Amino acid sequence: MTTAFFSDERCFWHGGGNYAFTLPVGGLVQPMPAGLPENPETKRRLRNLIEVTGLARHLSMRGAEAATHADLARVHPESYLSAFKDMSDAGGGELGLRTPFGRGGYEIAALSAGLATAALSAVLKGEVRNAYALSRPPGHHCLPDFPNGFCLLNNIAVAIRAAQAAGLVRRVAVIDWDVHHGNGTEAVFWEDPDVLTISLHQDRNYPLDTGGIEAVGAGAGLGTNLNLPLPPGCGQAAYLYAMDRVVLPALDRFKPEAIIVACGFDAAAVDPLGRMLCTAETFRALTERAMDAADRLCNGRLTLVHEGGYSEVYVPFCGHAVLEQLSAAPMTAPDPLAATLEKRQPDARFDAFAKSWIDDMAQLLPL
Repeated sequence: MTTAFFSDERCFWHGGGNYAFTLPVGGLVQPMPAGLPENPETKRRLRNLIEVTGLARHLSMRGAEAATHADLARVHPESYLSAFKDMSDAGGGELGLRTPFGRGGYEIAALSAGLATAALSAVLKGEVRNAYALSRPPGHHCLPDFPNGFCLLNNIAVAIRAAQAAGLVRRVAVIDWDVHHGNGTEAVFWEDPDVLTISLHQDRNYPLDTGGIEAVGAGAGLGTNLNLPLPPGCGQAAYLYAMDRVVLPALDRFKPEAIIVACGFDAAAVDPLGRMLCTAETFRALTERAMDAADRLCNGRLTLVHEGGYSEVYVPFCGHAVLEQLSAAPMTAPDPLAATLEKRQPDARFDAFAKSWIDDMAQLLPL
């Protein structure tokens, strides 16, 4: 059984608008060539790295069709899809907050969702052991009718609803370790008892008004949404403790039939949009724990979908470490920042504080 890697060059052609970092250009904000920090190079360089190291030869390299209108409509209302398509056909624009797109943006976003959908389907059908979807644009911030935070369609939600509609799965757990709160995924499954959503994120990063531990779902879904807002400055010890103390027990209680990871790399120490201290080794260790949980609970059915991560230099090494772990391939890409980032890991005092923070949250969560 192999690891599948889903990607498409057209996803890298998604274009943003007239932004400088996260600020609209105008007034005293001077234009800058890179535009938004969400740019294609973090993802393209990851794909390039696995080609250069030879890891790609140990993966099932695949593409996918775009998600269909029916797939998208299970998550997003017709009014939003129509407005998005019309603006895309007319040359592009922006419908939400920091979600600019150019002509053809609708089709590229649907392709991004299609990569996630195909990856999950391949795992559930037993075609591959596990899968990674290099989706772009990302998806975990997109609410049903409001795109934000670079996300235009909710890729993971589209994939889950398509798999459920096809009768491939019912109970699914989503682990989101992007440094930002997965507010869109939370919103989609807020009242759904069959989808457990768990978000580990930097406290009060983005969005500012979501991601608190008090948000645990509602109605039939009460208790199936968990948020772990972590203090800025957390490194590997805190993230692994959060997995062991909260995430894994929640998975054991829920007993999913499949696990999906919203795999953002912006908790890395050099990311411009986060203030955490994770390393490539951290993401490898997190992936190992997710694999162990999937083996224990759902016959190894694990799918990772790419979300954030904005260091063009470092994201490829984080992603490579994850894919090494998923595939058990012999190829490696040694972390060029490992030595310096190890020295910058939080000291024992901060780790103790962070673990106490996590313990306090665990007492308040429905575990």
